[in-house]
Amino acid sequence: MRDTIFCVFSVLTTLVLTIVSLRYVSNFYLLSLFYSFQIHLAVAAAAASIAAFLVKRHWYALLTLAVSAVLAVHGVVMTREFVEPAVAEGRPALFKLMSFNIENDNFANGAAIADMAIASGADVVSILEAEPLLSELPRLLKTYPYYVGCGVGVQECDTLVLSKRPLIKPRIRNLGLLWRNRLTISTIDFDGQKINFLAAHLTKPYYDEFHGLEIEDLTEIIPSLPGPLVLAGDFNTSILAPDVQYLMRSQGLGTVSLEPATWPIAAGAFGIPIDHVFSRAPLRLKSVRRIGDSFGSNHFGLMAEFVVDP
Repeated sequence: MRDTIFCVFSVLTTLVLTIVSLRYVSNFYLLSLFYSFQIHLAVAAAAASIAAFLVKRHWYALLTLAVSAVLAVHGVVMTREFVEPAVAEGRPALFKLMSFNIENDNFANGAAIADMAIASGADVVSILEAEPLLSELPRLLKTYPYYVGCGVGVQECDTLVLSKRPLIKPRIRNLGLLWRNRLTISTIDFDGQKINFLAAHLTKPYYDEFHGLEIEDLTEIIPSLPGPLVLAGDFNTSILAPDVQYLMRSQGLGTVSLEPATWPIAAGAFGIPIDHVFSRAPLRLKSVRRIGDSFGSNHFGLMAEFVVDP
């Protein structure tokens, strides 16, 4: 019986570790979701290895424990690679951004989300799957008179960016080949400091190779926008995904020391961050925090503050 239990633990642990380790060989799209959970899966595999060793003292359990530890540690190292230097607590923020995928059939909470956005104090609000806010636009525009999406630049109401300050050359374009009009590009002048804003909604990583094509589009668009830049939105993958890692490295993007988990909702703080706020120097993130209430969405929203270095 002990041998059978040990065998079950060992087989399952080996399978999990093999799937996660494949990221170092190939960025196979069907396994992308597993890559985003590398740390979680490595910790689970370590726990299973310890359980197997307690059942039967065997060298193989120690081997899988060692591999699990290596994968977990390297996962943490990868999340730290793009961390920007901390900003002094007392340093005033240049502006505040809210980014939130509210889910396109979340009509019951549209009014509450609009109330939250108005009361948030954010200078810019980026809403993805924005259809539930279409009926709330008239009162949102009293606080945020400038916007793109939901009738401005495009007829459908999917990606919506609202601002207290004028949007310079706002435009909407496609990302990849699957979905239309899921990237907004604009510039906002904050007292003489112009900031480029990109709000992006990427497809799920296991939908063929579309996610990688969307990343390639971003790597072509971002260099065309000189100066400080924000890239925020729903990437549907964590920063551990190989294609997101490539985007961060190639474009010199940074993030905070600990990205808040935004999905799945039921996991709370133990989920993974698939919604991101990235910045490019001289712009720097002062803070990113999760909005405490999901307001009926399947994602948590984010609030971010920024500073600009001399």
